[in-house]
Amino acid sequence: MKTAKELLNTPALGETHQVTNVASELHSYNLFSTDAALVDGVQREGGAWGIEEIRQFGALCGQPDYLELGHLANKYTPELDTHDRFGNRVDLVRYHAAYHTLMKTALENGLHSQPWTDPKHGAHVVRGAKAFMQSQVEAGHGCPVTMTFASIPSIRTQPEVAALFEHKILARGYDPRNLPIDHKAAITVGMGMTEKQGGSDVRANSTQASPVGEAGPGKLYSLVGHKWFLSAPMCDVFLILAQTGAGVSCFAVPRWLPDGTKNALNVIRLKDKMGNKSNASSEVEFRGAQGWLVGEEGRGVPTIIEMVSLTRFDCMGASAGLMRAGLANAIHHTRHRAAFGAKLLDQPLMQNVLADLALEYEGAMAFSMRMARALDHKDSDEHEAKLARLATAVGKYWICKRAPQHAYEIMECIGGSGVMENSIYPRLFRESVINPIWEGSGNVQCLDVLRAVGKDPAVLMAFVQELNLARGGNSILDTTLNSLQAQLMGLSKATPHDLQFMARHLVDQMAVAFEAALLVRHAPASVSDAFCSSRLASVDQHNYGTLPTGSAVRQIIERADPAVDKI
Repeated sequence: MKTAKELLNTPALGETHQVTNVASELHSYNLFSTDAALVDGVQREGGAWGIEEIRQFGALCGQPDYLELGHLANKYTPELDTHDRFGNRVDLVRYHAAYHTLMKTALENGLHSQPWTDPKHGAHVVRGAKAFMQSQVEAGHGCPVTMTFASIPSIRTQPEVAALFEHKILARGYDPRNLPIDHKAAITVGMGMTEKQGGSDVRANSTQASPVGEAGPGKLYSLVGHKWFLSAPMCDVFLILAQTGAGVSCFAVPRWLPDGTKNALNVIRLKDKMGNKSNASSEVEFRGAQGWLVGEEGRGVPTIIEMVSLTRFDCMGASAGLMRAGLANAIHHTRHRAAFGAKLLDQPLMQNVLADLALEYEGAMAFSMRMARALDHKDSDEHEAKLARLATAVGKYWICKRAPQHAYEIMECIGGSGVMENSIYPRLFRESVINPIWEGSGNVQCLDVLRAVGKDPAVLMAFVQELNLARGGNSILDTTLNSLQAQLMGLSKATPHDLQFMARHLVDQMAVAFEAALLVRHAPASVSDAFCSSRLASVDQHNYGTLPTGSAVRQIIERADPAVDKI
């Protein structure tokens, strides 16, 4: 018989257990072809011509080395050098190479430019599909990509400014060097609106702008003030709101001046955010920074609002993308993990939860793709323009607000390992709380809905018209539409106080009805019936995993299964 000492020194006893009953990393799958909601949305909303292009991009996004870039870009976060070692002001933000690779891929694939360089039917749909998949890999670098994309309508309002920057903004390339624009073939665009004392109330901004010489659109001004949040300070030019004698105005402020000297846009510090860590959000001061007036003095908000609308569209789509990333990983995990004698994926309660999470994503992606189509047609179709004006705010509010609870529930599906920082789940959760706040919090979106309806009641008629296209497809939805439309038609009788007080409740109903209407019209009955019965039929608080008995959970889950190609 061996002694205790001999037993402890036996090599076999170094193996305490075998690693079994665990999942593996989800990778080597096509983010597009395995996603029925996205495939259907692209085909339905006008992007069928881009299917192969999107499929190839989806294959890239699912590669293990590419997915790893998202982890690295968030593990090794940006660092700020305000000065070089000789004492010269440089305001240089250093990023990990993974961040630069993600930026390069996004820009070379036109995620910042495709609808502007090739403006045909479905261009926003195709570009949106690629952007939403890219957000599943890593969300932080999406901030400068979407700002660059969204800047073009505002830039184009001032021909002199467009002539300086547009061709380089639209170029499919990426040059991260801290150099003047003349030294680059491709540039990126940022945006600065928020100040300490004002937040979303940009009319309270204190930054002042005065003409360097002659005043007026396209002329050079000098800015003195600050911005509490300026994301991606390594962009090459920024659209900035500042006060003139006529009120809030919009300026294009470059990081370097045309004569090759550094502009007086000084980065004070990087923000220590809970999420979106790969993206260098910053505080900046303007100490006589020069920029060109875009649009008329005092018309800064209308000038930049189109940019804001497009970034809100990307916020809702990216939040849907975060839902998809979590859902795909959860389905993958439950296929491999067993408990109490059966695979989690085969257990009725887990099926209820997964199917319910899949329905949330189905509605979010249908909404996002419908808004992409509206963007494609809003310049030629009045209905689409009015629908985009109202529904973008509704969708941004709802989808972004649903994402954090969705991300948390995904973590609960995984269990204890779902909160480990070397997994994707904590990053998805942290990212999910960013979009509901950026580009206008929930209250701001709801107030914008009221503002849009009050200014132009026709936008509400367009929204109702879109809902009514689904009438007759589901009796629960029909009942909901009757109730909702009665409320909408009665808005004119409510006091301003009551309108604001009830705004969230109203927009909640508008959002869920809009998603339900889209699913009733376009999704399989297994999806639309379960969505309507779980979200419209009950007045109780809806928690995930409470689908009614008889819901076609297996069919719903299969549509989202990352192991099954849909095309």
